Amino acid sequence: MKDLLTDLREAIDDSYPHCDLDEPKVFRIFRDVRFSKDKSPYKTFVAGCIPTKRSAKVTETPVAVYMHFGTETVIASGLYRMDSPALARYRSAVAEDARGKALVKILDKLEKWGFLMNGMHDDMLKKVPKGFDPHHPRGELLRRKGLGVSYPALPKGALASPKLLPWLVDHSKRVAPLVEWLVFATA
Repeated sequence: MKDLLTDLREAIDDSYPHCDLDEPKVFRIFRDVRFSKDKSPYKTFVAGCIPTKRSAKVTETPVAVYMHFGTETVIASGLYRMDSPALARYRSAVAEDARGKALVKILDKLEKWGFLMNGMHDDMLKKVPKGFDPHHPRGELLRRKGLGVSYPALPKGALASPKLLPWLVDHSKRVAPLVEWLVFATA
């Protein structure tokens, strides 16, 4: 996983001219079993990401790519969870006419390429937050607490073949504008 993430980072680095990518991170394989009835010590999947360089925790930093391989495969990009200050800056950017429309344009293009919104976080408010027009044209984006996209399904057999890296590079380059938008909107 570390080698795959390192090779991917090198291949997509040029797609991020306005922000820096951090070193790949592979998540620990050990489970926290303190409060679980299932005391098996290891996770049944491997996961890792390529975060952008920020001082925040990895879970509060936009990631160029997050990969999770196990009984299910998840490949996504975006920002999993925003802390309160970042969320306020994000919502301000979404509400702003120019930046909000730019985000919608990016998301529409990604949707045409087969990416699905909510790739990283499904947690949403039921209503548009206070201080914003309840009928705002980007109300759905204002209700989000995180924003990400999941990649299209991997081609059959790609996970265990040399075709995986080129596929990841192609899709990760396509999602770079969204990640950069999130970096600047939430910084």
